[in-house]
Amino acid sequence: MKNIALFLLLLLCCSTMYAQQKNQVTGKVSDEGGNPLPGASVFVKNSTIGTQSNFDGDYTLNNVPSDGILVISYLGFKTVEKAVNGNTILNVILLVDAQSLDEVVVVGYGELKVKDLTSAITTIKSDDIVKTPTNNAMQALQGKVAGLQVVSKGSPGDSPTIRVRGIGSYPGQSNETPLYVVDGMFYDNIDFLNTSDIASISVLKDASAAAIYGVKAANGVIIVETKSGQFNKKAEISYDGYYGYQVAQNVLKMANAEQFTNMALESGSPADAGYILEAMQRYGRSRVNPNVPNVNTDWYKEILRPAVVQNHSINVSGGSEKASYSIGTSYFEQEGILDMKNEYERFNLRSKIDFKATDRFTIGGNVIFSNATKYNQENGAWSSAYYAVPIMPVLDGQSVDAWPTQYASAENLGYRGGKNPFALMDFNNNQQKIRKVLANFYMNFDIIPDKLSFKTTYNHSYITSNERNVNLPYFLSLNAQRSEAVINKNVNTSSYQIWDNVLTYKDSFGDHNINAMAGTSYRDNSWNLLKARGTDFPTLGGSETWYLSNAGTIVTEDVGDDGFRQYGQSYFGRVSYNYKDKYLVYGTMRADGSSKFQEKWGYFPTIGLGWVASQEEFLANSNVIDFLKIRASWGELGNDNVPASDGANTTSVVTTAIDNILTTGTVTSSTFDWLRWEVIEEMNVGLTSRLFDNRLSLDADYFIRDTKNAVIPINVPATGETIRRNNGEIRNSGFEFAVNWNNQISDDLSYTIGANFSTLKNEVMDLYGQEYIDGGQAEFRQRSIVGDPILSFYGYETVGVYQNDAEIQADPIAIDNGLVPGDFKYNDTNGDGVIDGDDRTVLGSFLPSFSYGANIGVNYKNFEFSASLMGQTGNKILNRKRGEMIWTSDGNLDADLAINRWNGEGTSNSYPSSAGLRKGWNQKMSNYFVEDGSFFRVQNIQLAYNVKSGSFLGTQMPDTRISFTADRPFTVFSYNGFNPEVSDGIDRQTYPIPAVYTLGVSVKF
Repeated sequence: MKNIALFLLLLLCCSTMYAQQKNQVTGKVSDEGGNPLPGASVFVKNSTIGTQSNFDGDYTLNNVPSDGILVISYLGFKTVEKAVNGNTILNVILLVDAQSLDEVVVVGYGELKVKDLTSAITTIKSDDIVKTPTNNAMQALQGKVAGLQVVSKGSPGDSPTIRVRGIGSYPGQSNETPLYVVDGMFYDNIDFLNTSDIASISVLKDASAAAIYGVKAANGVIIVETKSGQFNKKAEISYDGYYGYQVAQNVLKMANAEQFTNMALESGSPADAGYILEAMQRYGRSRVNPNVPNVNTDWYKEILRPAVVQNHSINVSGGSEKASYSIGTSYFEQEGILDMKNEYERFNLRSKIDFKATDRFTIGGNVIFSNATKYNQENGAWSSAYYAVPIMPVLDGQSVDAWPTQYASAENLGYRGGKNPFALMDFNNNQQKIRKVLANFYMNFDIIPDKLSFKTTYNHSYITSNERNVNLPYFLSLNAQRSEAVINKNVNTSSYQIWDNVLTYKDSFGDHNINAMAGTSYRDNSWNLLKARGTDFPTLGGSETWYLSNAGTIVTEDVGDDGFRQYGQSYFGRVSYNYKDKYLVYGTMRADGSSKFQEKWGYFPTIGLGWVASQEEFLANSNVIDFLKIRASWGELGNDNVPASDGANTTSVVTTAIDNILTTGTVTSSTFDWLRWEVIEEMNVGLTSRLFDNRLSLDADYFIRDTKNAVIPINVPATGETIRRNNGEIRNSGFEFAVNWNNQISDDLSYTIGANFSTLKNEVMDLYGQEYIDGGQAEFRQRSIVGDPILSFYGYETVGVYQNDAEIQADPIAIDNGLVPGDFKYNDTNGDGVIDGDDRTVLGSFLPSFSYGANIGVNYKNFEFSASLMGQTGNKILNRKRGEMIWTSDGNLDADLAINRWNGEGTSNSYPSSAGLRKGWNQKMSNYFVEDGSFFRVQNIQLAYNVKSGSFLGTQMPDTRISFTADRPFTVFSYNGFNPEVSDGIDRQTYPIPAVYTLGVSVKF
């Protein structure tokens, strides 16, 4: 809260300074249709006096010379210069710049106009990003970009899983991360960036667009541009902040005491019946139902809490004729909804400066420092709460031996374990301190002004992570205790340096326009780890004693020192050409060298073609089509997101019988992974159009993305060992569509509406002759099979539940397996009259086959309303927490199962009986455990009110925006879990995703 007070004090001081300014020129900036243009740049030529138009297009300039010239510019419109001539009111109408088609987007090592693109690129601007209260800006893109899958995470400080056009590498988990390029520097994550510091995020989806970035771009590229200052603009001070609460939604209902008791008694287990009786003797009988213990604990209700989230940032930007700057600081805090030491806190500083040393020579730098502290949740608390029996309280006064807190233990009722999540929550402290520094410096020299330039850039990313996991001693019961304190420490350090040198040539002659670039890139990536484990350290002093130097024992086998260093060198070039702004050609070539593989060099070309049909005579006078471009691209790029070559040669002594004589010899085998480049080959065709006076925009793409030479595990028949080789092929294909409509009904009312959807088909094409590759665990099998998605869920298909003895007697399979009513019927897929492993089949994929999003925005006078929706279908989730009943048969289960279980003929044809749950026959991996992961969500709702600048009590007040936001307030799904967003599709103890409600304020001076 001290930070908030400091911000408000600074804002008040700034208000006082502005009150002293006089001699104003005011006006309105609008387009040809009279629509206001908010954010238009207005400044006095050859001076530092400048401002931006507000939400209604109005602007105010102070100290304007009577003979001054105003320069008014807005992205996508032609810049206008207008003489003041002593006027105090100057209204300006800007004309659309047909040459730019609304905006310029960032591509690799440069920029291109939207109209010149032949690739699939989607850009999201700052105004849409800041609407989402989140620690990671990528969360704000969920549902907004066709072909981009964003899988949310609920734990504070955790980043969402991001996938661009599916998964192309094996195993398809943990190696699907796209490349993030922040102001030219490469990252695997952007969790260190505050959303208010970001100007735009561009998603480069196809190989033609991403290939210029080379080795790390195989999973797509996310380009992030942070905010910059502007030349010839007076200082602008802005504050953005919000404060709110996170609330658990769709809390999973577990069986209550009565339901649990009924299931335990129905199971036929004498032990379970004994546990219920012991609970009634210990805690008494319920007054409502005397056959049920007088305890009914909702464990999820006990471990969950409302949690605070807040963000505050202040930025100063502007510039003179020679320099521009943007400097800011921000603070973000997020508590976890798990009621333990579970939170994330981040403080950022950033500085971005550009300086024109001469008319031809520009230098600049960008430094971001991020200091974060994260207390991770104890994951075991979720599974413990799921299985915790409701007939036991949180605290038990009769547990006199329990310490340091009298938490109840299910073992006192006869169960095998404590089943109390609070022991894990209270006596574990998982701290992580993360410091990140991005340093980016460049020099640009215009060899031939406006035509030929040379730019050299040095980028350095330095990250340190200090982890300290402390497990404190406690005692609940004999099998629910920790006798000694344990501390684990890990220190991770990574350094990534990139040095780029780029020569760019731009020219136009007649009807010909060319943009060519050639460059080199050197990469140096290193990582180091130091870890140790200690036990038996004093705990009475609190965290002051949590150091390895105080440990009575250092566990030597847990001491480790590891690291690597990898190098890379690349040469690349790009040519973008258009003729009469009608025929477009785009091509890149990249040669990548890497120390990771035996094949050191890879060569990867791309080409793109475009036809602006709206420039042809037959469409030139169309009243409907303003712009229509048909485009196609093809490209290859190498994939660096696989582990480096590794392995060893082994020799072993073998004794065997040869001609009935024992003979001893040696066998030599090699498990070395001799690897080449994985190659991503992608074809993309699409169209971009603007219709009805640019009110309707439409983009559509179809792609086929093949990963060739995919690195997969291969069994060696002679030795039974497994090696990795480039012998697989994986395909992703799909269709993407996005449409947006905007309309200005009157001066006071305007609206926008948009939608997007995408399809995805993931398919294993080749496994080097192998029928399949197994993944997952034997009890919860996943299998990659040619013709099916990667790591598909694989098991038995249930076709019902046996209802009576007549059905049992009529089915030889039921008789042979000793089945009874209440047991599953499985599909005999091969028709051999036996249910065995050969009857297993593919049960679905964790990848959605169809995703969609929609948005609506309405502006009325000073009010703004926006809402976004999203959803997906076609994916499956393995409800493994239900499946792990095979290891914890005496625990609780969810209320859906308790209500819908089979407990007599006709009661259920989907769920087994309570007794059947304990039988191995019904515990087979099947579609009973693999559930539908489809969902629909109201993603974000925001209502805002804009307070225009004006004079109050003699003081000039700033533009102010007040907003209320509800993020993820409503989700509809059928899956029996907290939420259907599970990155790998396997739900053991997924952290719930909360709804977030915030009140925000934005102020600009």
